[in-house]
Amino acid sequence: MAPVLEVKNLRKRYGAQTALADVSLELGEGEVLALLGDNGAGKSTLIKILSGVVAHDGGEILVDGDEVHIDSPKHARELGIETVYQDLALFDNTHAVGNFYAGREQTRPKWLGAFGLVDDKGMRKETEELLERLQVNIPPQSEVGLMSGGQRQAVAVARAIAFGKRIVILDEPTSALGARESGNVLRLIKEAPEQGVSVIVISHNLEHVMEVADRAVVLRQGKYIGETEPTAENHEQLVGMIVGSEQAGKAA
Repeated sequence: MAPVLEVKNLRKRYGAQTALADVSLELGEGEVLALLGDNGAGKSTLIKILSGVVAHDGGEILVDGDEVHIDSPKHARELGIETVYQDLALFDNTHAVGNFYAGREQTRPKWLGAFGLVDDKGMRKETEELLERLQVNIPPQSEVGLMSGGQRQAVAVARAIAFGKRIVILDEPTSALGARESGNVLRLIKEAPEQGVSVIVISHNLEHVMEVADRAVVLRQGKYIGETEPTAENHEQLVGMIVGSEQAGKAA
């Protein structure tokens, strides 16, 4: 499986605190990779670097084999990297279409004599087609602020899959969702590779990780600890890597 993303010896410090210490990992083409670790493990710092929110102090990032210097969220999106944070960053006072195309509105072709006018009809049609393809049962014109938590999460994930040409990063995508709504979001994650998208998912829910992820990488205190296939047989091993082997017995 050829890597679409490579992180080599990534380092980040905040004053005297080391957030990442020579972290390396790969994300394969069409792979769902789980990024695991307790609070303070370095997961958030890593995804902020990959999303262009935070600059790293050392190391390399390669996308499709080419070294890149991601200096802004806009640059990350240009590279095909979309990130969905826990707060979702949705506009509650508009509909799914408005949220899908916020900041990337389509305009009508010049030859129609409407240069500069937003193509509402075209954006609505494309949103409807995408939601149908992803089997997301949400009326495109429904106001996002009136949706349930699961519907809002589905809008955010569907938007990321639509515009993340190469990589989608999801931060705790099923947090605070019920079983049914979590199931819908997990289905979107599992089907993302069919849309040509590789996924990095951060989650504290190992059951959900085992359902969707092909591989799990564990960070602890800013360091790469190890990786394994997230299966029921490896559950105890994953817990041990996350909390530290000396505490694994207490956590299990």
